[in-house]
Amino acid sequence: MNPAPDPSDYYRHHGMMTDPGEEAALYADLPPGVGDLRGVVQGLLVHALWAQRYGLAVDESREQELQLRSVEDKLRKVRMLDSGPLKIPRPPERRLLGNCRDFSLMLCSMLRHQGVPARARCGFATYFQPDHFEDHWVSEYWRDGSGWRMVDAQLDALQRKSLGIKFDPLDVPSDQFLVGGKAWRLCRDGKADPHKFGINELHGLWFVRGNLIRDLASLNKVELLPWDSWGLIEGKDEDLSHSDTALLDEVADLTQQGDGGFRNVRSVYESSATLRVPPVIKSYSKTGVKMVEIGRP
Repeated sequence: MNPAPDPSDYYRHHGMMTDPGEEAALYADLPPGVGDLRGVVQGLLVHALWAQRYGLAVDESREQELQLRSVEDKLRKVRMLDSGPLKIPRPPERRLLGNCRDFSLMLCSMLRHQGVPARARCGFATYFQPDHFEDHWVSEYWRDGSGWRMVDAQLDALQRKSLGIKFDPLDVPSDQFLVGGKAWRLCRDGKADPHKFGINELHGLWFVRGNLIRDLASLNKVELLPWDSWGLIEGKDEDLSHSDTALLDEVADLTQQGDGGFRNVRSVYESSATLRVPPVIKSYSKTGVKMVEIGRP
């Protein structure tokens, strides 16, 4: 493993999930700039949990769209739903069904395609429910002169009004979205209740652990579905060994260090079989658990 010497250069290039592949021609007429690209993403996707708010009734035949992992597969489906240019917003019924990870991944892909360093982050948002840390994904992009800026590509005008969002979604404050490592440390240090972290009936330290590892994988350009599982994501909290917990603590610290910890973020991921995404993973969905081959990341 030979870590990239410059993190901004590393995140300027696609990983296996953000590469548009054979659908790259769809990116030809995209506008430049994170604000306009955020608008394009919002015109292509509709969040499954918000669909009814947009007047969209989701039937079971479309739920499979939520299982599409790569941007290439998503763009192929986008083109099937509407063959028009991506920059023209589609009505909700012709948008791809997705979730927060998909909004973040798509924006990240478009930015990387334009040569802008970008990455998806997995963690918890404070702005969906009072006194609760909601399972969520956002994007980060590199802005010369000010470093990494956090963007919530999901928050359009309807959602901002409904949630009473006061901050600029193109510059999400760090206390409004906690990356997985920060959430893990707060819970482990007794500064936050792990049962306030999660989504719906799923919550607890085990959930925080999953987002910590998914965030590490995403920092290594392997951005998987929120319900994909492997290695140390699996198992109960009480089954973790002392060395497992120490490793997770180390990961939590490294993923919060910024670019100064970049080499170590790459190294700890590549050197640990319990952290690194394997060629075959488990995926949990409403239809059950299945083994999925994603190839060698």
